[in-house]
Amino acid sequence: MSGPRTLAGILDAAARGSFPAPDGGVTVVPQPSRRDAGVIAFTAHSVVFTDEDPKWVHGTLASLDCDALAAAMNPRFLSAFLARTGRTMDCVDLLTVAGSLPGEPPLELRELADPGHPRVRRAREHRDDVRVWAADGGVVVLGRGVAGRWETAVEVDEDVRHRGLGRALAMAARHLVPPGEWLWSQQAAGNARSVRAFQAAGYRPVGAEALLTAP
Repeated sequence: MSGPRTLAGILDAAARGSFPAPDGGVTVVPQPSRRDAGVIAFTAHSVVFTDEDPKWVHGTLASLDCDALAAAMNPRFLSAFLARTGRTMDCVDLLTVAGSLPGEPPLELRELADPGHPRVRRAREHRDDVRVWAADGGVVVLGRGVAGRWETAVEVDEDVRHRGLGRALAMAARHLVPPGEWLWSQQAAGNARSVRAFQAAGYRPVGAEALLTAP
């Protein structure tokens, strides 16, 4: 693989539409922090970010009897990766990205100084510099995540769903991120409602991500 050899560089290039070559290969790069390790699968090319020996990664992948194009997301590799590192993970997410937007958000928000929302507590486990804003019926969270990228997540109350609030919150996040920055978000692949909301707000799918969390 030619081009950027850090995870931050690979992510920035992908946000701009420049992806690793679809050659069936696997690129191993160092972890951007102790907190973050994992796998990002692009089209026919995966990136494993870890401080483990790259020879272990490639050797383990080579031992799997599976499609090489998807080997790094194979449950057997992820299980071996988890056992090797002593980490945990939730699910494989769809990874999406959008650019910042100028001006004020399109709905009224109020920033919460000390939020206790479960979505916020979860965000603080995976992100730095977390900030949260509330709207009637939902919240939007912003923070620095993997490789320092800006990440967002939204939560909508059940009794106000199907009214476009999720899309509006995802769009609002693009106005809250600093100008000129990319904004990333992960959606569980099975959460079709969330996937639709973020894509309607202009977030483009770039790959799949399995994030391994340190104990």
